[in-house]
Amino acid sequence: MTKILTLQSSCIPTRAPVTKHANFNQIPSWVSLKSSTSSSSLKIEHKQGQVENLHLVSLSKHGKLNEAFEFFQEMDKAGVSVAPYSYQCLFEACRELRSLSHGRVLHNRMRMDCENPSVTLQNCVLQMYCECGSFEDADKVFDEMPELNIVTRVTMMNAYAGKGLLDKAVGLFSGMLESGEKPTSSVYTTLLKSLVNPSGLGIGRQIHSHVIRSGLWGNASIEAGILNMYVKCGWLLGAKLVFDQMVVKKPVAWTGLMIGYTKAGRARDALRLFVDLVTEGVEWDSFVFSVVLKACASLEEVNLGKQIHACVAKLGLDSDVSVGTPLVDCYIKCFSFESALLAFEKISEPNDVSWSAIISGYCQMSQFEEAIKTFKSLRSKNAAILNSFTYTSIFQACSVLADCNIGGQVHGDAIKRSLVGSQYGESALITMYSKCGCLDDARAVFESMENPDIVAWTAFISGHAYYGNASEALRLFEEMVSCGMKPNSVTFIAVLTACSHAGMIEQGKRYLDTMLPKYNVAPTIDHYDCMIDIYSRAGLLEEALNFMKSMPFEPDAMSWKCFLSGCWTHKNLELGEIAGEELRQLDPEDTAGYVLPFNLYTQAGRWEEAAEMMKLMNNKMLKKELSCSWIREKGKIHRFIVGDKHHPQTQEIYEKLKEFDDFMEGDVFQCSMTERREQLLDHSERLAIAYGLISVNGNARAPIKVFKNLRACPDCHEFAKHVSLVTGHEIIIRDSRRFHHFKEGKCSCNDYW
Repeated sequence: MTKILTLQSSCIPTRAPVTKHANFNQIPSWVSLKSSTSSSSLKIEHKQGQVENLHLVSLSKHGKLNEAFEFFQEMDKAGVSVAPYSYQCLFEACRELRSLSHGRVLHNRMRMDCENPSVTLQNCVLQMYCECGSFEDADKVFDEMPELNIVTRVTMMNAYAGKGLLDKAVGLFSGMLESGEKPTSSVYTTLLKSLVNPSGLGIGRQIHSHVIRSGLWGNASIEAGILNMYVKCGWLLGAKLVFDQMVVKKPVAWTGLMIGYTKAGRARDALRLFVDLVTEGVEWDSFVFSVVLKACASLEEVNLGKQIHACVAKLGLDSDVSVGTPLVDCYIKCFSFESALLAFEKISEPNDVSWSAIISGYCQMSQFEEAIKTFKSLRSKNAAILNSFTYTSIFQACSVLADCNIGGQVHGDAIKRSLVGSQYGESALITMYSKCGCLDDARAVFESMENPDIVAWTAFISGHAYYGNASEALRLFEEMVSCGMKPNSVTFIAVLTACSHAGMIEQGKRYLDTMLPKYNVAPTIDHYDCMIDIYSRAGLLEEALNFMKSMPFEPDAMSWKCFLSGCWTHKNLELGEIAGEELRQLDPEDTAGYVLPFNLYTQAGRWEEAAEMMKLMNNKMLKKELSCSWIREKGKIHRFIVGDKHHPQTQEIYEKLKEFDDFMEGDVFQCSMTERREQLLDHSERLAIAYGLISVNGNARAPIKVFKNLRACPDCHEFAKHVSLVTGHEIIIRDSRRFHHFKEGKCSCNDYW
């Protein structure tokens, strides 16, 4: 039996080779063991070692890491040395497959076999540890290396920068300069990539200066690196100076500066740069289109977007997902959804971002049911193209539709796929459960968050405000502040809304007055409108009017709308006429400016003025939004509109309503007209309540939960109180503003609605 000798290399075995053959059965048949040279024993043995290493390299390069390690062990048993190049290939395989465990075993073995491994081999070890995320191992290898080269330094610079250890990365660069070693372009570009925020601007400018002194200005990759560094560090003036000094401006330079302008809110400058790019005849790439379309979207420049779309189509790029998706997003943000759909249909293979954009578009267009339908179709066909943004959009859709059943199922699905967005997704869930009347579920989501941000806190506070739990909403606000969380403008909208729904006049005024001095949040017209609403709901109409006159802002349409609503609630025709006139001037398309004065005039018996309101409304071709109420029963949604007689149980529903005829004829409504009483019976929320009473089948403990797209009318509000008193059922109505809990003849809103 011929003995197998080890290869003569820098890798010297630490133990004597044994005379046992390796398992050649694992070597493919195409590997020839015959030598075309001399048949001497030494040369045959040498050739056999090469064959084994050749097979080990082959397994490594094909990613068969487990098989490679098994064969490695067979070679070890046979005493066949592993060549340096084989080690290198194995380390590369560990790096590509992110197999840290294999890499560590291999490194330990290499230390035993190789007394003086080459710098190249040690760099492979270093790169493997860096790619596998074991920075401590990489740092240890680096410290032990007796010799360093450019690859070593660039590898560690990348690793240090990735860990945010900018000082160490710069220290390596300084060490190179001190040793007299001339940095290559890759050293500069690596270091420049690590400077990603304003704190690194000073270092970036020093590197820029060193590049000029070293005579490397003119290197396209370094110039682009400096430009992008200035963009990321927020110094756009410096980026523009670099751009202007470039002799050859490649597309990456144009797009880099355009991105900087867009992120800085200077979208028009980005568009001007794009025009210059076209004028100078620079060769475009798909990335240029995605950047300029983002600028168009931020400015809602749909016409320019269409021109760019024409260029895209002319170049045949509209089917490319990297261009088609920004087109879809641009049209959606420009409120041109039909164009977005057409652009979407052109994409040959839409990805998760494409689908997420189109589902978001459905939500933006208030086509929430279509959004959910599209989501269900995607999930059944290819769940891989769903992302966290898609789920967030569906949570928002379920929130508007008040569909807790589907929302809960989607939530569970998102948890299984780990696709609940860490910020906006969880906040959308809190809002969804709150608006569906499931505050316990909203609380569970909130409490499951490790560090809820201001968006989550605000969503939870809003949920309680919307639900009518003003005291809990204010308690949460104080708890949030005590945790060191800084409230924002939206948070105070939620707080003031809670005060409004509970008639907390003094508390509301106190929060408004302390926004700026205590919390450094400047009040806007929206916050003043909330205060007008607080006064108006409480019937303090003169105070509300005086407050409007003393505001630092001119009253807007919402200011007068809140005031007008209070006038209607408290039947003040004189002030209501003033408010209606002001609202019609500021927003002639808002139907509230006609409907509420009409109601005031009819209530006062001034029919001519009421008819004039209807005439004005008809002349402008305005229509009051149709009232719609719905109720969920056994997983199915039952919808009702005014005078609806399409439900299969219509006869039973109207018979149930007639049981309350005695209430209709009583003093509560003071309805002397039979026709008026019949109209009230037809209101959508009454039909939904009647269906709920039929569905509970005498179960007095079962609450009846109704959802409505508009605000509850005064008559139906009183009706719901009466039904809760007579039947003993708790009735919950969620209108467009808040929840109303009717129990034993009383409402949780205390008539502040």
